Amino acid sequence: MRAAPPSFTDSPNARSKSITTAEGRDTHGTLNQHSIGNTAFQVGVYEDKGTRRYMEDSHSFVVDYAGVRGQGFFAVFDGHAGKHAAEWCGQHFHEYLLDALRTSPSTTVPDILNETFHNVDRRLSYLCEESDGKIHSGCTVVTAFLRVEDDRGRQSFLNSPPFTPEDSRSHSSASDSHSAESGEEAGASAAIKSKKPKSAPSGNRIARALRNLGGTGSTTSSSPPTSSSPPTPPVVTPPLSCRRVLYTANAGDARGVLCRAGKAVRLTYDHKGSDKQEAKRITDAGGFVMSGRVNGVLAVTRSLGDSSMKEFVVGSPYTTETQLCDEDEFLILACDGLWDITGDQGAIDLVRHIADAQEASRTLVQHALSRQTNDNVTVIVVRFKTPSTRSSR
Repeated sequence: MRAAPPSFTDSPNARSKSITTAEGRDTHGTLNQHSIGNTAFQVGVYEDKGTRRYMEDSHSFVVDYAGVRGQGFFAVFDGHAGKHAAEWCGQHFHEYLLDALRTSPSTTVPDILNETFHNVDRRLSYLCEESDGKIHSGCTVVTAFLRVEDDRGRQSFLNSPPFTPEDSRSHSSASDSHSAESGEEAGASAAIKSKKPKSAPSGNRIARALRNLGGTGSTTSSSPPTSSSPPTPPVVTPPLSCRRVLYTANAGDARGVLCRAGKAVRLTYDHKGSDKQEAKRITDAGGFVMSGRVNGVLAVTRSLGDSSMKEFVVGSPYTTETQLCDEDEFLILACDGLWDITGDQGAIDLVRHIADAQEASRTLVQHALSRQTNDNVTVIVVRFKTPSTRSSR
């Protein structure tokens, strides 16, 4: 069943789903909803349109993502040439990732992320076609998936694949409607495994399934979850012996930085026209880079959307896999409105002493504004609670 065309508001500003707090411990997969009983992490979100005429950023997070206690999904989408791509991704990217996890349980998480980026990119191209070119925007993106898994990289404590959240079940009808670019190079760390950007999902996933969800799955399509999704089961509490692994993926210059024992570790890659590797890829494809811009137009070389430039501006993400340890304090996800103003370590130093994630995100945004950033600014701070500080699950 094909999803109904999305209906956007007349406002030129991108609108993220309102942030709420669950009445009890469980959010049941609800987008942008805090859980007062969440003992695994604390998330803070703050945004400001700055000096720009319109707000073209959006954000999203899900507590106990995919029905597993302590998991989380977090993302920032930085739109350009309009709000539509960023706004749509803020509402639906998490659904596409969850659908891929559910239908391809034997695929590694980095490959799942890569697949999800391509599926979302195709969906945005479809929306552009259906709108007769009225929706032609794009967005850079940084996502993080905090996953709980056993020492084999599996989720053997699950009896079935991840469930589809309540928000996904009405995806085929109403859920497509909406409510309402500097820095240090990535720090090296032996505990962090990086994967270079890929042009397409791996063709030999099962043989390389070192990080899987157990069971046998099939390749997911670009179609979103439908109203036939199964009922939402209770949230599964994994054994205390499980480890936490942070999987990140980005396209463009939205960035993720981890604070490990006070030191900044960049988990993402800035895809810009000024990057020699990216510039070569574009010229090899028949395009050109002028003044740091693809075909003299776009400053980033990877994004979701931008259908008219898809031959050069691809949606293939850069992914990383990081096993968290007690030295890992917090994660910053932000658009270039922040990173144009401060470097990785500068951002870490600015908020490391702030225990409250919401206050930390606000501080970073206000710092960028006070230094005259000329862009929208959106920041997510995820402060991890180590096993020694977490209460018993």
